Amino acid sequence: MQVIDCLKENNPYINQKLKEVSVNEGLDIAKDLFNVLTKRKDGIGLAANQVGIDASVAVVNVREPIILINPKIIKQWEPVPYFEGCLSFKGKSVQTQRYSNIVIKTEQEEAEWYFSGAPNPSDGKGSWEKQEQNKHDKELRLLEAICVQHEIDHLNGMTISDRQIITTITNEVKVGRNDPCVCGSGKKYKKCCM
Repeated sequence: MQVIDCLKENNPYINQKLKEVSVNEGLDIAKDLFNVLTKRKDGIGLAANQVGIDASVAVVNVREPIILINPKIIKQWEPVPYFEGCLSFKGKSVQTQRYSNIVIKTEQEEAEWYFSGAPNPSDGKGSWEKQEQNKHDKELRLLEAICVQHEIDHLNGMTISDRQIITTITNEVKVGRNDPCVCGSGKKYKKCCM
């Protein structure tokens, strides 16, 4: 079992909403997905359709291993731009818009799961010695929240290209005080419309 490189090979499931599965079937698939991630050593998440399986199962391994069976996003807030890559489109990265806070529901758990890139206020750390560690934890928490969204997108047939936001830098020409006025009077801008 290996990740299908969509830039070189056809993957019939990559743009397809995947079928829901039982918890037992999902756990078996998740084990295989973790094995693929462990062998590759270059990814933090993987969805079943990335290896050619039609099943709504994904795994995430940022701070700890997480299994997502038939996951659904219940709530999301605080949009954040993020530069993302994908194992299915090796070498291609795009700017996306994700959310720093999400709440999801999965098949195997009754409770909802909350992922957040917000600082953890309950960590009990307050000394200046721990600032760098707290910053690193916040970055990992945000990465985990974004990875969960990325993998759930895969299960719904969406890729990073579907989430891409185009950022364009434009250079507007600004009229200076001594430039001709834009109204067409022929006078200098500072004496006409300023």
